[in-house]
Amino acid sequence: MTTRTFALIIGIVFLALGVLGFVPALLIPPPARAPDLAITAFEGYLFGIFPVNYFLNLAHMALGAWGIAASRGTGGSRGYARTLAVICAVFAIVGATRTLNTAFGLVPLYGSDVWLHAATAVLAAFFGWMWNRKRIFSAAGAVR
Repeated sequence: MTTRTFALIIGIVFLALGVLGFVPALLIPPPARAPDLAITAFEGYLFGIFPVNYFLNLAHMALGAWGIAASRGTGGSRGYARTLAVICAVFAIVGATRTLNTAFGLVPLYGSDVWLHAATAVLAAFFGWMWNRKRIFSAAGAVR
């Protein structure tokens, strides 16, 4: 897999998640113990797992569209992967912090979203910074 393929696949996944978050039939109402949000439009748990709302759906759609556009070139896809790694790492850290897990009531970043964003950050960091090194290391190992 190349960084271009990674950007395309992640872009399609994020775009799909963003669009699916606007389908009321796929949202389960948040439990009473869920943190309060100031923006309750399209608030719920996508597939009963991932907390979403209007702003998070828009953010996912924007990241998805950017990933699809970035997949058209190597430099753009590497930059996308690096930026996505930083953004998702910040989302995971904010989501894991109890006082910030709703980003001041705007987006739900808690629960399963923490693990999803952390896994995406690790994967994006690999493709953004380590992908060429992996090929260099494997080529160096083959020579010796």
